[in-house]
Amino acid sequence: MADPRALEEVVRFTSDLIRFDTANRGGGDCRERPAAEYAAALLAEAGVEPTLLERTPGRTNVVARIEGSDPRAAALLVHGHLDVVPAEAADWSVHPFSGEVRDGVVWGRGAVDMKNMDAMILAVLRAWSRQGARPRRDLVVAFTADEEASAVDGSGFLADRHPELFEGCTEAIGESGAFTFHDGAGRQIYPVAAGERGTGWLKLTAHGRAGHGSKVNRENAVTRLAAAVTRIGEYAWPLRLTPTVRAALTELAALYGIETDLSDVDGLLEKLGPAAALVEATVRNSANPTMLDAGYKLNVIPGTAVGYVDGRYLPGGEEEFRATLDALTGPDVDWEFAHREVALQAPVDAPLFARMRSAVEEFAPEGHVVPYCMSGGTDAKQFSRLGITGYGFAPLKLPPGFDHQALFHGVDERVPVEALHFGVRVLDRLLRTA
Repeated sequence: MADPRALEEVVRFTSDLIRFDTANRGGGDCRERPAAEYAAALLAEAGVEPTLLERTPGRTNVVARIEGSDPRAAALLVHGHLDVVPAEAADWSVHPFSGEVRDGVVWGRGAVDMKNMDAMILAVLRAWSRQGARPRRDLVVAFTADEEASAVDGSGFLADRHPELFEGCTEAIGESGAFTFHDGAGRQIYPVAAGERGTGWLKLTAHGRAGHGSKVNRENAVTRLAAAVTRIGEYAWPLRLTPTVRAALTELAALYGIETDLSDVDGLLEKLGPAAALVEATVRNSANPTMLDAGYKLNVIPGTAVGYVDGRYLPGGEEEFRATLDALTGPDVDWEFAHREVALQAPVDAPLFARMRSAVEEFAPEGHVVPYCMSGGTDAKQFSRLGITGYGFAPLKLPPGFDHQALFHGVDERVPVEALHFGVRVLDRLLRTA
């Protein structure tokens, strides 16, 4: 059981980690090393030997192994990233890198994504050191760089260049799952991630004939790009149900006493009310135009125009995604992946999932644990190259009004102290027995 010192430390560690400005602006503009050195020092104090690794100077990862009591058991990877998305201080009620603790809440960028989980891991391991406790199976702990961009300096680098550090790992837990979802009708749902949509960030290039802005031009690259972007933005993707999403819909329907009619998924989602938000983004592929870049002078028609699209595809859906983009872009617009990562799926009938469910229910007996598929992606994608099956499990007990999903990358990101205490207790319970 987590001791009082662990409950104090998780709050302090979360606040301290937030104070390190590890904003990842993309293109290599980030420096995680100070946060990595802080985490490594805390591990070393607990008798855990950390290894610091960099692909690029300043983009630091920390990896450590804790020996389990059962040498026959496969190892478990527990990972969290140290970088965060940028934040505009003028938009916030407190400075986003202050780590301020006020009225029982820790404020700052990374409070839920995901320096809170990093702090939980550190607090649990240090409590074990004081108690002389060991996990059942080997644990490999990884604090990574660059998750908020391409992961090439983080989990991708670790998986490709240092696979030996993850020897024996068959499963992993990371972000994002086991948080309280309040449905507005008194139910508390704890979704645990057992899948992720694939990442297909696209660059579109339209070709045409450059010319004077006053002349008729039927080969206008801007027009061609605009038409393609409109077709993509307005396209209605067909329904596709993966095993994880089927399981989520089945369990949610049972919770609400609704007949599970998967022949009318949209109708079922309507009946689920607010809880539909847990699955509605993962019943289809998606492609959302996000950026446009064309021209250099108002009265000059450019020869090319460029656009960008955030595409996501379900497990097994990449081939359909590619074919659909070919059709929607047409003959005058080329597209390529600016960044691509695989879709993931994890079994919901695995012993680890049962143990995650049990750990949450022990400390939140009023809660209902359900599987879900993440609409976005995590470092689990890169670690899957090593044959590691990933789940999202970063437990938080949140009060009504705390919209966990909205706080991800949002203004005034924050986490209640009590939520961190709950997370430490649940994580301690899971990792001892997993």
